[in-house]
Amino acid sequence: MKKFIYKNSLTLCLAWTLIIFILCATPGQYIPSADWLELLSFDKFVHASMFFILATLTLLTLIKNKKSKVTLVISFLMCIAYGALLEFMQAICFSNRSADWKDMVANTFGCAMALLTFKKIKMLISQQSNL
Repeated sequence: MKKFIYKNSLTLCLAWTLIIFILCATPGQYIPSADWLELLSFDKFVHASMFFILATLTLLTLIKNKKSKVTLVISFLMCIAYGALLEFMQAICFSNRSADWKDMVANTFGCAMALLTFKKIKMLISQQSNL
């Protein structure tokens, strides 16, 4: 599975970006609502998870293609900007949707966790290669 993800990271990244867009563009009346989900802030967990996956796939694709640190930072910021743009689009373009600054925070948190996790994984890989 790891080899498949590594080999197809760009395709998976683009597909995941499209999936996030479709989920965010889905009209509000088609999104299930449950009171117990609100208690657990399930929506914020979903946002953070979606953007964690997006940022991880983006970073993996760039690392695999030996891109510079500047490119990594720009791509990371683009993941955050994509989350913010989708929230603005929910307020303006998509029916029965509204923007939520807490969703933007969750999106950014997911991206940040991907970056921290990725740095840790990369550090572990480099330590193993030195042994």
